[in-house]
Parts: sequence; C-alpha cells; structure tokens
Amino acid sequence: MAVKSYQNQAEFLLKEYVLADSFIPYTSITGGILACKMVYDLSQSISAVHFKSFSSLSKIQRSEWNNRAISTFHAIFITVISLYFVFWSDLYSDELLAGLVTFRSSSLSTFTLGVSVGYFLADLGMICWFYPSLGGMEYVVHHLLSVASVAYSMLTGEGQLYTYMVLISETTTPGINLRWYLDVAGMKRSGAYVVNGVVIFFAWLVARIVLFIYMFYHVYLHYDQVKQMHNIGKFLVFVVPAVLAVMNLMWFAKIIKGLKKTLTKRQ
Repeated sequence: MAVKSYQNQAEFLLKEYVLADSFIPYTSITGGILACKMVYDLSQSISAVHFKSFSSLSKIQRSEWNNRAISTFHAIFITVISLYFVFWSDLYSDELLAGLVTFRSSSLSTFTLGVSVGYFLADLGMICWFYPSLGGMEYVVHHLLSVASVAYSMLTGEGQLYTYMVLISETTTPGINLRWYLDVAGMKRSGAYVVNGVVIFFAWLVARIVLFIYMFYHVYLHYDQVKQMHNIGKFLVFVVPAVLAVMNLMWFAKIIKGLKKTLTKRQ
C-alpha cells in the first residue's frame, strides 16, 4: 500500500512538474546536462578498470575519451528518437489532419529536444574549456548552430520535424568516436580500423548527404507551410541546414581521402 502511494506521488510529480509544458524546457535541458555528467563519470570509472590503455593516456586524452563517451551516448539516444518521429510516428505525417506540419509538437518531442540542447551546451562548454584539444573552430560553429536551431525549435514548437531530420545525422558519431578509440589504443593497422572506415563512409553518405537532400526536398514540397513560420524559424530551416550540409561535404571529402589512404596501405 505504501509502495503504491509513493508510485502515485511520483507519477503526479512527473506529470505536473517534470513533463508539464511550462517546465519541460528547464527540466529537459537540466536533465541533459546531468546525464552528460553521469556518463562522463561512469566512463572514467569503467575505463580505468577495464581498458589498459586508458591509464597510459595523457590528461587531455582521458578527458577526450570520456567526452566521446558522452557524445556516443547522446548520438544513440537522439538517433533512435529522431528516426521514430521522422519515419514512424504519426505526429508529422501528412495524413494527419492536425494543422501545419511545421507547427506540430508534443511533450515528448519537446522534452527530447531539450535533452539534446543540454548535451550540446555541455559539449560546447568542454570544447571551449579545452580549446583547441577537443576540436577547432568548425566544432564551435557546428555546436552554436545546433544549440540555436534545436533550442528555438524546442521553445517555439516550430520546425521540429526538420530539426529531427538534421539530428539523424548524429548516427555517424559512434563510428567516428570508435575510430578515435581504435587509434589511441594502437589498432590503426587492424582490420577493425579498416571496417570502421568503410562503415563511416556509408553512414556519412546516407545520414549527412542523402538525408539532407531528402530534407531540402521535403521543405520544397511543403514550402507553403514553411513560409508561414516566423522569420527566425525560416532562417533556421533554410540557412542552418545549408551551412551544415556544406560542412558535411567538406568533412566527407576528408573521410574519402582518409579511407583511400587506409586502403592503399592495406594493399
């Protein structure tokens, strides 16, 4: 009976405060930042015990090791949710006659974006703190654009579908991080490193090239709805993805160059 009472109280607090529309931005962003801190600490504790190479890393490398654990965790989380909303959920379906697709949102979609904002803020803070060890100016620009776009979509409910389409590109992050782990572990000449490079190539092609083309095509088909967004929303839908697409192409060129170099050494 006492357990049931506590359960009812927990459900009431969750519904009335944590997931209440007015509290979602604060609770989700805070939750995202706290989750990053938790993953960072867990990575440090687990890696020190189970990975021999971890203790031989420099202080900066250990920080990057743990930071990449955070980005991997966020990438898996946001990719799964984004794929669900974009391809399986009815929330943004054209068949759902519930207003313009550019203005649709739900408590879950808004909360998830808040968690992602928390991650980008935490990661941006670490990049700036250790600058330029964890990434150069291109990473700062990428994260600033991401924070602006995701936060605006979360706070206004505008363009959430396109925000989730762009966030699917995070699916490439675990592969990129694994490549770094293999490198610092001294496995750059292993078969796993080659396979990883091939997987990154195809994942990047699909998630950061083809998917962006699909997004721009979707915007074209729904332009009559997109143009009803506020000016800031339209700017974030047209300009930010275009800038990210250019950056993706630049990084893709580097991936192709690196893959060619790796395959040439293997022959």
